[in-house]
Amino acid sequence: MSDKTLLLRNGRKLAYAEYGDPDGCPVMLFHGNPSSRLSWGLIPGSPFRPHVRLIAPDRPGFGRSDFQPGRRLLDWPDDVCELADALGLNRFAVLGVSGGGPATLACAWKIPQRLTAAGVVSSPCPTDVPGVTERMSRTNRTLFFLTQHAPPFVRLNMAFLASLARRDRLVERLVYKMADVDKAMVERREIRQYLSVGFAEALRQGGAGSAHELVINHGRPWGFALEDIEIRVYLWQGEEDPSVPPAMGRYLAQTIPNCKATFIPGAGHLWILDHVGEVLDALVPERKDGGER
Repeated sequence: MSDKTLLLRNGRKLAYAEYGDPDGCPVMLFHGNPSSRLSWGLIPGSPFRPHVRLIAPDRPGFGRSDFQPGRRLLDWPDDVCELADALGLNRFAVLGVSGGGPATLACAWKIPQRLTAAGVVSSPCPTDVPGVTERMSRTNRTLFFLTQHAPPFVRLNMAFLASLARRDRLVERLVYKMADVDKAMVERREIRQYLSVGFAEALRQGGAGSAHELVINHGRPWGFALEDIEIRVYLWQGEEDPSVPPAMGRYLAQTIPNCKATFIPGAGHLWILDHVGEVLDALVPERKDGGER
């Protein structure tokens, strides 16, 4: 891993980490909420592929990336393009997990000419769609309601969770709302470490970045229509996920015109941690001729 920062043209600092093959096909990884660039390096089993270069930026207010007041969902692709330009990348794939899903879909809509592939895992959809919160945990339903009607309470909640993360108590706070399959995964020491370190780094500045993103993802219009996404989007969704329920994945699969969706029976929200390799294989098939995808 290499851990770096980029000074953007508007003066903000964007932190990012790189993993894998520096000469491989580039994939931008968009973390969940709360999570960070460092979390990808904590996934057990060294799942990265030898032909893939992974670039994992912290979104504004997460990890070491500066907070961006007034940020909109459609501002993120601009940061992505500036990072890609600084790294000399013309085209690249994007993969977003959980709260990184909307950021990925914003890129798929706004900068399709820069993308070789787009994938989302356990991604939320616009929360105001009727029926999409079916089988969602009560905690998340309440949180999403507050993003629409009482954003200050979201900020207070995330500030409290940031204080728990600093004391390494946040994992225990969140386990109760997980699916049984995910609770079993958290019993594994390496998964617990992944969550603990990821939460602490994500919320190192406090909860403002996480809270603001919850509001723009779930409390405001996204600013684009899913129906207008022209490129293919790969989607993976666990059927036993109470954080982002299957109804959200089905809505995305039905609404995005060229969506290749995979619904996994018995899988929860943490499914990606044991399957990131096969997800990367779908986005970046190995080329034997050395040509550009």
